[in-house]
Amino acid sequence: MENRKALLVIDMQKGSFTPKTSRFDTTGVIRRINMLSELFRKLNFPVICIQHDGTGTGEFEKYSNDWQILDDLIILANDVRIDKYANDVFYRSQLHLMLKKLNVNELVITGCATDFCVESTIQSALIKDYNITVVEDGHTTGERPHLNARQVIEHYNWVWRNMIPTKGKIKVEKAEEIKRLHQLYL
Repeated sequence: MENRKALLVIDMQKGSFTPKTSRFDTTGVIRRINMLSELFRKLNFPVICIQHDGTGTGEFEKYSNDWQILDDLIILANDVRIDKYANDVFYRSQLHLMLKKLNVNELVITGCATDFCVESTIQSALIKDYNITVVEDGHTTGERPHLNARQVIEHYNWVWRNMIPTKGKIKVEKAEEIKRLHQLYL
C-alpha cells in the first residue's frame, strides 16, 4: 500500500482552552497545526478534525460553545470531522472506518490533551498497526498536580520515542522538520 498520511487534530475545542484550563504554548501549537494543515491540504492528504462530543454529560455538548473549534484554528469545509466519545478517538467513533476508506496508513498526530486524549489515541493507533508521527511541538496540556505542563509534554514525547511499536512505526518530530520533509513532495 502506498504511504498515505492523515493529520489528526484532536480536541482543539473552546471548552479545553479556558482561563480555568489554560494550556501550554496554545498560540504556538495552533500556529504549527495550521501550518501542517495547510501543507497536508496541498499534498492532498486529509486533515481530520476530532471533536469530543459529551452529549448528555453537561460538558462539550454537541454544538455548544465548549464543543466548538478554537477560533484561530483553520478548519476548512472539506476537512474531515469526527466526533469522539472517550479519551481514545477510536472508541465508538467513525475514525478507523474513515481512515480505511481514505486508504490512510500513517497518522500525524496533534492536539489536546497530551496526557489524556493524545496519549490514548496513540496507544490505540499503535495496536491497529498504523505508522505514527507525533508532532513534538504540536500537542498541549495543562498543569497537573505533580508536573507542570512542559514536563508532561516532555515526558510523553520521551515515552513515545522509546515505545516498542507493533507492525507500524512511531516517531516524534518537530513541526518544522515534518514540513521540511514533506515540502519535497510539492
